[in-house]
Amino acid sequence: MAKIGYVRVSTKDQKFDRQHEKLKAENVELIFEDKLSGKDTNRPKFQELLKYIRKGDIVVVTELDRLGRNNKELTETMDLLRTNGVTVEILNLPSFKDIKDENLRQLLNNLILELYKYQAESERRSIRERQRQGIEIAKKNGVYKGKPVIYTKDTKDPQKKLVYLKVVELLEKGVSKTEISRKTGISRPTIYGIEKKYKEN
Repeated sequence: MAKIGYVRVSTKDQKFDRQHEKLKAENVELIFEDKLSGKDTNRPKFQELLKYIRKGDIVVVTELDRLGRNNKELTETMDLLRTNGVTVEILNLPSFKDIKDENLRQLLNNLILELYKYQAESERRSIRERQRQGIEIAKKNGVYKGKPVIYTKDTKDPQKKLVYLKVVELLEKGVSKTEISRKTGISRPTIYGIEKKYKEN
């Protein structure tokens, strides 16, 4: 039996340090890391993890959302791991490691996971609804300007300026937005924003 860690961040600018520190405290033997959106279950390092793990292993993550961002994605990911005969340990959820009856431990663990998945999905829906209502009110009052584009040629952040220039270069070459997102680590909506700003100039 081995303890295998998995960490994920959503953009190339984010770091793994906090997640690594927590996983190392749990004595994991190996850590797989992805710098991609949680919406993509075809994450390359996650796929490597699936090939590496063996029945009886424990996959450890710091938070539930490292495995996916909504109920459907989390369920699919958890099913993939369980199909491989492994246990999933999520550090910010209650632990049942001291319960010796494996069936009871798995039952309690699954119940907790379902509750947290439901809670996380409900919170996301609530946030999206509040955002939608706020935007509608702002539009009615004539003060809504949309999300600011942080990647521009005039930005003071040199790293974001380089990303902007790279995106523009790829757009001019006719590269698809999906491929640009993969190469740069930024979302497709952000790329659309850069394209719009570039065309306006």
